[in-house]
Amino acid sequence: MPLRPGKCYRHFGTPPYTRLEYIKSNPPVLIPKFDLGNAKGSFNTTLKLMVLKPGQIRANALEAARQHVNKYLSAKVGDANYFLRIAVYPHHILRENKMMAMAGADRLQDGMRLSFGTPVGRAARVETNQPIIIVKIDAKNVEHAKEALRRAASKIPLPTRIVVEQAS
Repeated sequence: MPLRPGKCYRHFGTPPYTRLEYIKSNPPVLIPKFDLGNAKGSFNTTLKLMVLKPGQIRANALEAARQHVNKYLSAKVGDANYFLRIAVYPHHILRENKMMAMAGADRLQDGMRLSFGTPVGRAARVETNQPIIIVKIDAKNVEHAKEALRRAASKIPLPTRIVVEQAS
């Protein structure tokens, strides 16, 4: 079975680690833009990618989903015909107690003694039915937006569903 690096960060049982004034090496946020497309456009349909279970989504998974949705919608409907927003922010700093796996490593490291860990990345903590990606689009392009969100859901480590809302 292949190793899935994000699997150990999917669930949380500890308080969030967000106080940046105490963190020496602050990992950067890997998401350059949270809003894409036509922000000033008036669209009559909103689609949301909602998570079905609480958990953590790493920043690189959010960035992969954002790139996938943006590229698909840009190619299919054009940049002026949709608005995309990443609705969560990766506040939580992930830590890892790095262990050496080589000959003689037992003499070089302390194992679990003082194993607070060093910062390795960021994650967004989400609750049940919280939207993580919001797409605003016209009704004629809803199928393209559904397909884009379906593809983005494969990048997210939690079970998701797509909710379509018509503007009144």
